[in-house]
Amino acid sequence: MLYHLFCSLKEVFFGFNVFRYITFRAVGAIITAFLLSIILGPYVIKLLKSLNIGERIRSREEVPGIYPMHKDKEGTPTMGGLIILISILIATILWARLDNRYILLTIFATLWLGIVGFIDDYIKLVAKKSNGLSKKTKFLGQIILGLIIGIVLFADSNVGSEIYFPFFKNIAFNIGIFYIFFVMFVIVGTSNAVNLTDGLDGLAIGCMVMVALAYTVISYIVGNSQLSNYLFINYIPGTGELAIYCAAMIGAGLGFLWFNSCPATVFMGDVGSLALGGGIGVVACCIKKEMLLLIVGGIFVFEAISVILQVLIFKIKRQRVFLCAPFHHHLEMKGWPESKIVVRFWIVAAILVLITLMTLKLR
Repeated sequence: MLYHLFCSLKEVFFGFNVFRYITFRAVGAIITAFLLSIILGPYVIKLLKSLNIGERIRSREEVPGIYPMHKDKEGTPTMGGLIILISILIATILWARLDNRYILLTIFATLWLGIVGFIDDYIKLVAKKSNGLSKKTKFLGQIILGLIIGIVLFADSNVGSEIYFPFFKNIAFNIGIFYIFFVMFVIVGTSNAVNLTDGLDGLAIGCMVMVALAYTVISYIVGNSQLSNYLFINYIPGTGELAIYCAAMIGAGLGFLWFNSCPATVFMGDVGSLALGGGIGVVACCIKKEMLLLIVGGIFVFEAISVILQVLIFKIKRQRVFLCAPFHHHLEMKGWPESKIVVRFWIVAAILVLITLMTLKLR
């Protein structure tokens, strides 16, 4: 919005030319989203408290090892992901080019998954139905979105249907129409992986900020012809604008962490985790860096794998691989303090970001 407003006035004052630069607008998006989160936070938390929308901790019978460590969190306001969602969307709309197809696609996906998460949270917390949306319904919402995004990107000649791999500059596999289903898998996988990781104060959002930081840099490079050619990365015109969206995610995430850090005064709920995970998945697909999610989002990937392994092995052998899944709960039951788990996961996430950025040159 600001781009369209001020660039049209550059003849009046040359200083408005600064709005042409993605780097300037990305910084603006970070600051805007952060301030919005900080300002909106107390009001949203107060509203959630007044509506009695609080976290329900599973009973001692359901999770005997975890319950004593989490019982004090009972009733903490949740659905705080609304703070993140509103901040990201407003900051992106303000600072990004609204005639950019990739920005519109990412906004659409974020809203879609935010609504799916909101409905799930509403059913669980307001309608008091403990299971929320059925797993089939939730997956269906994610799958439909994934197929829509997949079809749009498959039809985009700039994006194509190739899959590129980290560390290899000349290796790419063109999977044709199956790319649509690959995109669907990425979006469903990322949204659920972030959702599973959101179990400790500040854990998911702290890691998400670091992933968004990496994709801010990568989006800018992929959308810049000179930088992408220098690094032998496929150049995709227009994708540089996605750096604005990722920057807004950083700002909104940091603002939310202000309230979500241990001890948390609000939790994000599915409305936040599904939207964040799906949003970054769409960005990864738009810039053809889907496989990098395995590295930069290593924390989320491992958390999801720990749940899958736990369920599969238990069904097959009636044995548990971990004391509790996801893996962060296993560490809790091993005696690790919550704050130590969170900070150490952040450290690993930061290292993974550095490795991810390193792959751009080591090709």
